[in-house]
Amino acid sequence: MDIPVRRVTGDEVSFFGEHGWVRLPRLVDPAAVERLRERAAGRLQGRDKGRRTLVDEAFGQARDIAESDELFGALALSPTMGRNAVHMLHGVRAVRVQVTNLLVKEPGEHGATEFHQDFPWMPMDRSAMLTVWLALADVPADMGSLRFYDGSHRHGLLGRSFTRPGDDQLSRHPWLKELELSPPLDLQAGDATAHHALTVHGAPANRRDTTRLSFTVTYFDADALYTGAPYQQTDGLGLVVNEPFEHPRFPCLKP
Repeated sequence: MDIPVRRVTGDEVSFFGEHGWVRLPRLVDPAAVERLRERAAGRLQGRDKGRRTLVDEAFGQARDIAESDELFGALALSPTMGRNAVHMLHGVRAVRVQVTNLLVKEPGEHGATEFHQDFPWMPMDRSAMLTVWLALADVPADMGSLRFYDGSHRHGLLGRSFTRPGDDQLSRHPWLKELELSPPLDLQAGDATAHHALTVHGAPANRRDTTRLSFTVTYFDADALYTGAPYQQTDGLGLVVNEPFEHPRFPCLKP
């Protein structure tokens, strides 16, 4: 099953390297996105809306969607998606899929997503990792599209967020406000952003009266080694410390 995906350009790769994020207009064919959106709506109908964590207050999610849905699986495992990730993560020979997700931000139900880095929780020994955030429907800026602190990926690990209320990267590191914040982005269905796992990013609350709906897939360096750090996704899989992530949960894509 094929999901049409375009290749990233040299300019987009360069922008990503400099800024730690990039906008990718029309990354996925709009007709294919319509099919994905229909699948997503069905998957999210019966989701549990009970709030349990600070993450749940920011957005709803259906994790590992690509493992149970062939369309999202085809997108996550697209050779072009893998090639794009390899080119943006400079010096990486191949990537593995770390996680896929359907994300929903409901007006009135979810608040802002605090500014954070993705990597501090991860059990990998290197930070070559990025997330592609695909709009499954039009996402005007005031619906809660992502915003990024330019160049923040160059400042290393800044600590974990979502550990207690108000504990975001800006409260811990006020100097981040010296960096330029990316402009509000109006995304059309099929547009995407990509951001490095060390890039500080967040999103405002959804101010519209319709749902913000997106799909994300995270890729990491295929040669990364498992550190053994506790992490719900990897605990109990039998991974070996200081060995690569050779497991069906982390399929490898080569350019």
